[in-house]
Amino acid sequence: QVQLVESGGGLVQPGGSLRLSCAASGIAVRLYNMGWYRQAPGKQRELVATILPFGEITYDDSVKGRFTISKDNADHTVYLQMNSLKPEDTAVYICTARTYGEDYWGQGTQVTVSS
Repeated sequence: QVQLVESGGGLVQPGGSLRLSCAASGIAVRLYNMGWYRQAPGKQRELVATILPFGEITYDDSVKGRFTISKDNADHTVYLQMNSLKPEDTAVYICTARTYGEDYWGQGTQVTVSS
């Protein structure tokens, strides 16, 4: 059974940082396209960052230069380091794992940026 479990969310002031983790079980992270989406109230779900099996990385323009996605293939964990957080980054952040014919989603972790 495949599980993606996110952690690391919370309340942070504008300009602060958080590091999200996504612990995967039942799959080998090194073989999947791993990503982070976010869902804010009243807004469409948006793709924040992806990291592919050979390490190619993409970011949404809104987070470029502030967020960094990385992975530890040995620990089957994907990370999202978020710096210089803004109130508009407030959302539920959801980890995904995708490959041909397979699509897995975590439950999400809440990130709230507020003073």
